[in-house]
Amino acid sequence: MSRPRVVIVGAGFAGYRTARTLARITRGRARITLLNPTDYFLYLPLLPQVAAGILEARRVTVSLPGTLRGVRLVLGEATGVDLDRRTVHYRDPEDGAGTLGYDRLVLAVGSVNKLLPIPGVAEHAHGFRGLPEALYLRDHVTRQVELAATEDDPEVRAARCTFVVVGAGYTGTEVAAQMRMLTDHLAGRDLPGVARPRWILLDTAPRVLPEMDERLSRTAARVLRARGVDVRTGTSVKEATHDGVLLTDGDFVASRTLVWCVGVRPDPLIDAVGQPLERGRLVVDPYLQVPGRTEVFACGDAAAVPDLERPGEFTAMTAQHAWRQGRVAGENVASSLGLGRRRRAYRHRDLGFAVDLGGVQAAANPFGVPLSGPPAGAVTRGYHLAALPGNRLRVAADWLLDAVLPRQGVQLGLVRSWSVPLDTASPELARVPGGPGRPGEGAHDGAGGGIAAGRPADAPAADRPAPAPPTDHPAPGPVRRTGPADPAGRPDPPEPAEGDT
Repeated sequence: MSRPRVVIVGAGFAGYRTARTLARITRGRARITLLNPTDYFLYLPLLPQVAAGILEARRVTVSLPGTLRGVRLVLGEATGVDLDRRTVHYRDPEDGAGTLGYDRLVLAVGSVNKLLPIPGVAEHAHGFRGLPEALYLRDHVTRQVELAATEDDPEVRAARCTFVVVGAGYTGTEVAAQMRMLTDHLAGRDLPGVARPRWILLDTAPRVLPEMDERLSRTAARVLRARGVDVRTGTSVKEATHDGVLLTDGDFVASRTLVWCVGVRPDPLIDAVGQPLERGRLVVDPYLQVPGRTEVFACGDAAAVPDLERPGEFTAMTAQHAWRQGRVAGENVASSLGLGRRRRAYRHRDLGFAVDLGGVQAAANPFGVPLSGPPAGAVTRGYHLAALPGNRLRVAADWLLDAVLPRQGVQLGLVRSWSVPLDTASPELARVPGGPGRPGEGAHDGAGGGIAAGRPADAPAADRPAPAPPTDHPAPGPVRRTGPADPAGRPDPPEPAEGDT
């Protein structure tokens, strides 16, 4: 008797836990295939520390083949799903086409950078959703300070040392807090006697971290301002150019760096599935099944999961939800195959928030208990060590070395500007020479972000349609992307806090 085939698309927080839960329950009685463009899990909460030079890149990655026993990994990006024929089409890293048949399908493709129809943003800004973007930002910021050290024009020097972050949510706040400390170190080395680099954090919300308790939001804002970050609430970008950013309050900020952290939107693949959507997310029932398609499940950022604690609403796009939905999806898929216990609906309970503000500073409210300062910093780092599926000793060692040794402020030059455009459906993959979207020989790594390749068709910027507002559905088409993988290992690590998106 042949084993049932289960295909999981995406190895993010939801997809990874689905695969691990299913493998544990079925114990070889099902053929589980995981389709993902990379062979590693990316622990996103620590990505700002990679950009800031605290952690090396491999510290926040964990091998999928090494941690998912009994799961077959297929490297590739899903390009389409045929629900009637029960097949998933994909392209591998060398642009070869492939097809996977399934008896059960789990769509856990995650999310991509949220785009807004603001002139110049797609061409001059970079997101912060994948490892290539973090590595690029680290090189770019280092380069700007080093170029400023040899610049005679004070206005150009000031522009190179001005960094703008849009979005004061978890990612933007952590990026601004961590990178501020890196540039202070670089300026002390390369720009003695010159004014400190300038960091500006923008958000249209009335306060930073609007998702968090107001007391923790005030703590984060206080730490940022004490560190010298110019926090501007109720303000965003009106236009971006190579020379700077025009703000909605009319102020023009001369800068060569624009970091886009305004949030995420569901992967464009979901729109191409052809099923009902809720603001770009695939509608599912409380059991994470697609209505009318009992063989199809969806979870994580790409799924609109009913919030049973708040009737009429859907769960937020957070790592905590994705991680726990993955477990429920795995159990329900096994149940549908007759290999596990009866299915159950997804219910949740918030575990709290955690935001690392660099050094010993953090803001957290584990289980509703508000913490700030060094106690919050200890809790936050302790949580990350406990949640990491691997590399715990290496991460702890890097933290210790960062506390006693100066950071290594060097450019590796591994990721160029055109390799990590903002409007990409695959932020976890850097574009490579000769691959789709590669700029011409005259292209260069522009200081303000340089050339941004197009979306799936990789059209030039001038030929690219304007990005849709965040509430709109992504443009349909056989586009794919799968989110970074998420925690692995045995036993199960603590569930991610709400800030771990």
